[in-house]
Amino acid sequence: LTRGAGVAVVTAGPGVTGTVTAVANAQYAGSPLVVIGGAAPRPFQGKGALQEMEQVQLLQPITKWSAAVPDATRLPEFLARAFRIALDGRPGPVFLEVPFDVLTDFVSEDDAPLPRGYITGLRSHPNPRAIRAAAELLREVHRPVLIAGTTAYWDDAAAALGELAEQWALPTYLNGMGRGLLPADHPSHFHLARGKVLQQADLVLIAGTPLDFRLKYGAFNPGAQLVQIEPDGTTFGQNRSTDAGIIGDVRATLEALRLALGELGVSAFTGWRDEVAAIEAHRRAEQAVLERSDATPLNHFRLAREIETFIDDETTVIGDGGDVVAMAARVIRPRGPGRWLDPGPLGCLGVGAPFALAVKKLRPDHKVLVISGDGAFGLNGLELDSAVRQRLPFVVVVGNDAQWGQIRNPQIQFFGENRAPATKLAPTRYDHVAEAVGGYGELVEAPDEVGPALRRAFASDLPAVINVSLDPTALRSLSGRAYVM
Repeated sequence: LTRGAGVAVVTAGPGVTGTVTAVANAQYAGSPLVVIGGAAPRPFQGKGALQEMEQVQLLQPITKWSAAVPDATRLPEFLARAFRIALDGRPGPVFLEVPFDVLTDFVSEDDAPLPRGYITGLRSHPNPRAIRAAAELLREVHRPVLIAGTTAYWDDAAAALGELAEQWALPTYLNGMGRGLLPADHPSHFHLARGKVLQQADLVLIAGTPLDFRLKYGAFNPGAQLVQIEPDGTTFGQNRSTDAGIIGDVRATLEALRLALGELGVSAFTGWRDEVAAIEAHRRAEQAVLERSDATPLNHFRLAREIETFIDDETTVIGDGGDVVAMAARVIRPRGPGRWLDPGPLGCLGVGAPFALAVKKLRPDHKVLVISGDGAFGLNGLELDSAVRQRLPFVVVVGNDAQWGQIRNPQIQFFGENRAPATKLAPTRYDHVAEAVGGYGELVEAPDEVGPALRRAFASDLPAVINVSLDPTALRSLSGRAYVM
């Protein structure tokens, strides 16, 4: 949210192991995080001290750097290096172990000088030859598509992205933290039917996102050329050969590419953009049938439509769940950069309330709204108690279909209802959970009740849960439903 590093300080042993999932999530989401973990005093290590365990090696596979501070005089050095590594290139987590005796030692400032200028703040500009090569590829094609992801957000590339996409009529899709970099009404910003469009594209420009499962591992049009922009080249060629790889800050690269296209006299792709708009309009019309349904219990699309209608420019939306978030992502258009948060590619459930606490602390004047599955809410829902105690109000909309939907639905489709074990949940009154810890709760069972319930929940100025009854079978009838493989 600040484009700086988050910091967590935890106790040794179980305190450190309790961060493992969060650290892994940060690693795969590309989020800068500095975790400082305690450890047994050095004289007692290896003797069976309380909470003693091998922590540095435990965190190494899921961090950019994991190390133990050897003595107090080097604390400033290690901290400076930790923040630099977390923020440099593709952001990610680091772990520092600080033994108890190192933490409590007293040393002279002369022996432990505080570092200066350990983060430059300068942007890494791309090689002009790489920019020229990409621009020349774009000059020769007719159906390019631009996809911008999380690194584009970290590099503050919204303005550069918008100018490039508008000036050259480049159909543009956003994913990850890239969602919100373009306004919903930007003429080149598209939201639906990405897979179909990518099958027709003759060049795909990827800015700051990997060719992972979200982009079908690069399995779009086999004849399309691929241009990738990343702060380092380690992901170039993953799953698909790269025709032009550009190493550099995403914002600086998009700015340079825009200038290069102008110098080469490349024409705007207006006709192709119109074709993409027609494809999107057709898909939107199909989806609108579900979004307008008055059936009870609600389907996931109608719930998302009610939320989309409610939110404004001062709302931050957090997705925490499986089906309910996947369907919401097809409907909800974030109102700006950093206005949509979700677990990222690790798909970690339980992030909703913790993320909401941080957002409300940083943006006290914003409405903070969590869209949560009922299974996801069960993981960290009691952080509502923290929200009440800290006076950090936010609203959780629980899509309650009484099941682990993203597991149960494909199990039933593939194997039948008799072979979907351990996938049912109870229709629990999660709104009562909110009330029990001093928050606001409300049960919603009809589509036209969602908007008024949201208004009442935010007006309460309390941490709140709106428990929405969803049809557990609503998504089973959708044709072409795809699951991550």
